[in-house]
Amino acid sequence: MSIELADIERALASHEPFIWLPEDAVVKIARAIEVQYLQAGTLVLESAQAIEHLYFIRSGEVEVFHRDGALYNRLSAGHVFGQIGLMMQGKVRFPVKTLSDCLFYLIPAQVFFDCCDQYLAFGDFFEANESSVLEQATQVAKDDMTTVSVMEVVNASPLTVGRETSIAECASQMTESYASAALVLDHDRDLVGIVTDGDLRARVLAEKLSYDLPIERIMTPEPEVMDDHSYLHEVMLTMLRHNIHHVPIVNDRGLLGLVSLPDVVSHESNNSLLMVRSVLSADSIDTLVAISEQLPQVYSRLVNEQATAHMIGSAMSVIGSSFMQQLVILAEEKLGPPPVPFCLLALGSLARDEQLLVTDQDNALILDDSYDADLHGEYFSQLGNYICDGLAACGYPYCEGGIMASNPKWRMTVSEWKAQFTQWIEQPDAQALLNVSIFFDLVAVAGKKLWVKELQQIVSSKASSNKAFLAALARNGLKRTPPLGFFKNFVLEEDGRHAKTFNIKRRGTAPLSDVIRVHALASGSTSQNSFERLEDVAGKRLLPDGKAEELSNALELLYSVRARQQMLSIRDGVEPNNQIPPDTLSLSMQKALKEAFNVVTQAQKFLRFRYTAGQ
Repeated sequence: MSIELADIERALASHEPFIWLPEDAVVKIARAIEVQYLQAGTLVLESAQAIEHLYFIRSGEVEVFHRDGALYNRLSAGHVFGQIGLMMQGKVRFPVKTLSDCLFYLIPAQVFFDCCDQYLAFGDFFEANESSVLEQATQVAKDDMTTVSVMEVVNASPLTVGRETSIAECASQMTESYASAALVLDHDRDLVGIVTDGDLRARVLAEKLSYDLPIERIMTPEPEVMDDHSYLHEVMLTMLRHNIHHVPIVNDRGLLGLVSLPDVVSHESNNSLLMVRSVLSADSIDTLVAISEQLPQVYSRLVNEQATAHMIGSAMSVIGSSFMQQLVILAEEKLGPPPVPFCLLALGSLARDEQLLVTDQDNALILDDSYDADLHGEYFSQLGNYICDGLAACGYPYCEGGIMASNPKWRMTVSEWKAQFTQWIEQPDAQALLNVSIFFDLVAVAGKKLWVKELQQIVSSKASSNKAFLAALARNGLKRTPPLGFFKNFVLEEDGRHAKTFNIKRRGTAPLSDVIRVHALASGSTSQNSFERLEDVAGKRLLPDGKAEELSNALELLYSVRARQQMLSIRDGVEPNNQIPPDTLSLSMQKALKEAFNVVTQAQKFLRFRYTAGQ
């Protein structure tokens, strides 16, 4: 064994978590290590770059930063860093810079994951060190959205021609390829120029040049280029600064592709704000349906840019609300003004600002007390049908339980709704509440929104003091349990098309939302969003210290995994759903999910103790 290899082994074996590894595992790591020396003030890891190693500090000191530049941590010899990036999609989350001259041991990612998998104490170190894997995962998700990489929009197969290609042939190829530009390469395939539609007009047609001349006569030589580490906004600025519409993307190995102004515009159109504006200006259901087809791309963009679960849920809920609002406007244009005032309610996940991509519609109508079924019933029947049919056409399936404005059962006057909520609370029936619990997540979408505030006040004032109601609601909140077995292994569906998966909505986000709803109603909170409800609950000290934050972290992770799984389905051209095959997740993510599910299990146990004991 070389002296250097023996030194590496001794250094590793004297520090956590390597001290818990058997000797042969330490030897294996030492033999796989790459050694790196960097001077003080050197950027070791840059935000969002790919990371392929766990870093062990042999000597020196580093500073770890949040992406906004704020100092996160300072680490000295014997510490490791980079594990969060490895565990979360292989991208750097916290930039690192040397504070002094440093010597690093770089441990390959696969070696790191193998050790986590094979040696419990080693893996647990990264789960429990400083904060749990769950906390680390949610901390990553709570950072600001990262800047979009140019590689997300680049055309990797642009039209290329040789410098000796004739103008006529180049124009012909551009026409056949529907390309607005051609990149000109020399014999070594190096980029030497670019030709655009504008060049053909201004430099050929306007100058009456022969079409037989070589394309290099009219090309723009040495065009502005950017490398693959550039961000989309930098490409946009380059286009503006130089008044150009095409930017080739290169690296040290050559040409990677081309980004055009339409590529940038197309990407920016997959923006939730722009989509809402489009929805609210639509003049027909057909237009709304066409706009709704962009929803998967908007959703994927939110997930890819690492928006938090709260941000994704809020954006998707706003979009869903905008479809409902515009359908009301279109309905009134068709049916005429309503004979009496009304309010359109949204219920469930949309009301909580927690709507993701795979969701059905839940809505209802509040009617003015002057409503007369004989005089006004037909109008509101048509209104309810128009809204629900329109939502279904736009990709929001009908509610299987029939909780929709098209159902006459869920079209009531203000007084009737107040009486209904009062009955639910003062005369609780567990089975009835099981079917209508989403009515305790409600928001006004269109019409007389003040009525919803009045209903929320009734719930807030009556629910917190009614132990029987809270007990009934709590018992319903215990019916859906996390997919964990006795030994904390995943319990999966055994057959059918969802075999070897679990439903993360039914077994994760939904039961946790149920738990949080009960605590929120007990606290008198009028908030609808689960994260905001937890803040209210924490303020009333209904939970043990630290439990509200733990529930928030678990909910964030569960929603994030659910959102990412749906995004991957969109990318792969598969119908998105809520089924998670755990064997497709990294070991660290499986551990984080198990911890999140365990939080839900413990929260349900506390719910049973807190509200149903003695009831």
